[in-house]
Amino acid sequence: MIENKRVNLWAILISLMICVLIALDMVGDYREGVHWQHLLLELGILSLSLSGIVYFWRLYCLSAQAKIALLRHDLELANRQARHWRDANRDLIVGLAKQIQQQFDSWQLTRAEAEVGMFMLKGLSHAQIAELRHSSERTIRDQARAIYRKAGVNNRIELSAFFLEDLLMPNGPQSEAGEN
Repeated sequence: MIENKRVNLWAILISLMICVLIALDMVGDYREGVHWQHLLLELGILSLSLSGIVYFWRLYCLSAQAKIALLRHDLELANRQARHWRDANRDLIVGLAKQIQQQFDSWQLTRAEAEVGMFMLKGLSHAQIAELRHSSERTIRDQARAIYRKAGVNNRIELSAFFLEDLLMPNGPQSEAGEN
């Protein structure tokens, strides 16, 4: 898509240069009294050059519009798939959220720490969490460190792994057979 825009832009620039050169040549030829048929031929070339500018400009603009339409379509498709997944797994999601909250309670996280922990598990950055919670990024970093300390983990990855480890498929007979 970007390559097409670049090609269209180059085509516009080349057509514009041709247009300017032909126009300058026509002015010079007219002053020298060149035969009208030659001027008519150059006028045709000038018209084609102007048509090229218009044509490639439209392609350039349509490419951006087409890209926006494609991105909107992809976003809508992703949103539909996410809604479908959430609807199909609603009970599991609610159960997981309850289990995470129970674990937070067993770690004795404060309400604010538990909220920050949930946002971290969702993949939000400290800056994003700070904005959502109307607090400073430093406060969020301090709360994150408290969560790691209380959970006995070193970082966000380990915190996420704590909850994901049991959700992943356990080693089955095939993986055990491959170890022998």
